[in-house]
Amino acid sequence: MASIRIEVVNARPSAYEQVDLTLPESATVADALSGSGLSLEGIDGYAIFGQCVGTDTQLRDGDRLELLRPLQADPKEARRRRARGR
Repeated sequence: MASIRIEVVNARPSAYEQVDLTLPESATVADALSGSGLSLEGIDGYAIFGQCVGTDTQLRDGDRLELLRPLQADPKEARRRRARGR
């Protein structure tokens, strides 16, 4: 049976975790999440190379699955505050 190699990445402000996995060709995001062993607490979504995906998305060889946290602040509002402070 053919297999694929992927990375699962969880980047937090204080730490960075990366797990390399070898999965069957038919693997989905859900399969990678269960195989990674990473905590999904506080995770708001998933992306492959920055593009949001669902748990049923099929993975391809070389994919980087990113675990996304909720935004801490609206980027537009943060920029406005910085501009006002200058």
